[in-house]
Amino acid sequence: MSKRKFKLAFIENDAKRQATYKKRKKGLFNKVSELTTLCGINACTIIYSKFDSKPDVWPSTLAAQQVISQFKRLPEMMKERKMLNQEAYLRERIKKLKEKLNKQLSENHEKDLMELMFKCLLIDKRELDKLSPTDLDDLEEKIEKKMMGINSRLNGDAKKKVILDGDEAQSNPAPP
Repeated sequence: MSKRKFKLAFIENDAKRQATYKKRKKGLFNKVSELTTLCGINACTIIYSKFDSKPDVWPSTLAAQQVISQFKRLPEMMKERKMLNQEAYLRERIKKLKEKLNKQLSENHEKDLMELMFKCLLIDKRELDKLSPTDLDDLEEKIEKKMMGINSRLNGDAKKKVILDGDEAQSNPAPP
């Protein structure tokens, strides 16, 4: 059955207007009910009319009051949510920056140890007297790692070869 188009206009006849009102009100309540069920949302409908002495409320007066109170709290809730999102973003940003700082501090420490090692070997061994026991331990560990790498290269250790695209390449290139 096809629906015909009709002109929206005020219905002059009171009986027809009241009948149309009741049908449309029932349809509106059904649509709101379907919307809440399908979308899982809270909704209410309040209709004031001259045909009824009190307003028609769907689903109930108490449920409508709860929805209205949520609606009134909406600006406050949005502000809280925005602040929580900003706090979470800032916490994550701080965490990433701390990680980056720790990584940079570690790299700087490694570079300082390398510089100190070469300075002691090439320039002035008295620099070792100025170091703390922790720094001496770190330097010793760094020197041992370097010595292991040098010994490995001198012994032609196959584990230190790097395989790139199926070709073997030594970590120290041959002179031209």
